[in-house]
Amino acid sequence: MREIKIAPSIMCMDFNHLEDEIHKLERGGAHLFHFDIMDGVFVPNFTLGPDVIKALRKKTKISFDVHLMICHPERYIETFVKAGSDIICVHAESTVHLDRLLQTIRSYKVKSAVALNPATPISVIKYVLDKLDMVLIMAVNPGFAGQKFISKTVEKVRELRSLLTMNNFNNIEIEVDGCINSHTIAMLLESGANVFVGGTAGVFIKNKNISETLRKLYFDASKSLNAILLEKGNTVSKATFQDLKKWWKNQ
Repeated sequence: MREIKIAPSIMCMDFNHLEDEIHKLERGGAHLFHFDIMDGVFVPNFTLGPDVIKALRKKTKISFDVHLMICHPERYIETFVKAGSDIICVHAESTVHLDRLLQTIRSYKVKSAVALNPATPISVIKYVLDKLDMVLIMAVNPGFAGQKFISKTVEKVRELRSLLTMNNFNNIEIEVDGCINSHTIAMLLESGANVFVGGTAGVFIKNKNISETLRKLYFDASKSLNAILLEKGNTVSKATFQDLKKWWKNQ
């Protein structure tokens, strides 16, 4: 089985104290840092750029998960690779040459991922599964933080995991972005996701310590995982969330 990973969103951090926030989240157990790159055209917002990635790359060894919500992503792959990206995720809706774009990403020796908006069906990526390391399912319409979770996301994740299993691509991870909290992460874990973007719903909570909120989200995820395993006849007693994550990874 797959390891639970939480990727705190850079977009939700305090930009006056980015380095400090990065280190707090490292202490909280962050597996990845998620960068939302928006151009104000593909989505109705404008955030971040390669310079932010480049600056933060010097501050941490944790992998950078870079989500390009931009038009013509093929023009900028090299720029974001050179800035320090470890995973580059492009939207299926942003290009008519998805296969070629994913090949380009992999040619730079970084991981490739594709994102699907809520209205985009799973079927559009069937022909590129062999070129993917991860699929990002949007649980909200992209562009702004703090939106309501789209409940049909759970079934969409289940459908995707079934497709991956059926075609022997269980190595592909499923990431979900949008309103990730203790409640939604439980449903999404059960349906087959294992990577979760931590935003304002579960990590960056007003007047809360982000190290503690991240640890709590991991702990709640591990409790949900334990319940899933118990339902399947497995027992993991008196385990910390780190123990549970390691145990699940080896299944």
